Amino acid sequence: MKTLAKNLKDRYHYSWVVLNELVKTDFKLRYQGSFLGIAWSVIKPLMLFGIMYMVFVRFLHFTDGTPQYPVVLLMGNCLWQFFAEATGTGLRSIVDRGDILRKIHFPNYVIVVSATCGALISLGINLVVILMFAILNGAQFTWRVLLLPFNLIELYIFALGCALLLSTIYVHFRDILHIWEVISQIIFYATPIIYPLSMVKNNYPIISKIMLLSPIAQTFQDARHNLVDPHNVQTIWNEVNNPLICLIPYALSVIFLILGVYVFRKHSRKFAEIM
Repeated sequence: MKTLAKNLKDRYHYSWVVLNELVKTDFKLRYQGSFLGIAWSVIKPLMLFGIMYMVFVRFLHFTDGTPQYPVVLLMGNCLWQFFAEATGTGLRSIVDRGDILRKIHFPNYVIVVSATCGALISLGINLVVILMFAILNGAQFTWRVLLLPFNLIELYIFALGCALLLSTIYVHFRDILHIWEVISQIIFYATPIIYPLSMVKNNYPIISKIMLLSPIAQTFQDARHNLVDPHNVQTIWNEVNNPLICLIPYALSVIFLILGVYVFRKHSRKFAEIM
């Protein structure tokens, strides 16, 4: 065991050092020259939340019966910002870092992981704000809060798998950037972020169940359920009676990661040559 641990440490130590430095550099450069700096990690999602709150809660009166529905809305917005940022920056990461790939030899996947880690840091900051909002809104936390990290890990796995696939395609096919922007908008409106899932369920019960088969919708609803309100927020576990069907979004997250790793490793050796 000691020998195995030493071999793993020796093999991945250099990758870890490069990853650590890339994450630090990217996070510093992101807000370089900005007056508010890192505060934009909190201000931007709060501004978007304010717009959504006024339009969908105050004017259109959207609610799922949750007493803390504004917190549910804020959490969905922050989780979506993470997924959009992780896949968007991950998609461009290899091409944007092409100069480093041609000069320094290190595992190419580190670049994509560093891009998603930057989004993960922003999500961590936003989660602190969400917790503060939840407390101020009188949210009654239960033991299910302990399950929240597992929801975030699943979402990160799915986002990383998508980022690996997209970054590989982008090296060969630059049009994927514009295609992904359109697909992202479709995913956004097909996910209960700005509207409650109960609205879809009341009108189209079958469609609401199909929506929950998406790893994004499933993780969003599970995270809201575990943190904010385990009584009113619908999840795939209380909407679908078949346990095997309930496991589909979890399996899809793992499948996307495995597929992303396979495709990326297959083509990564030619990245520097193509660019």
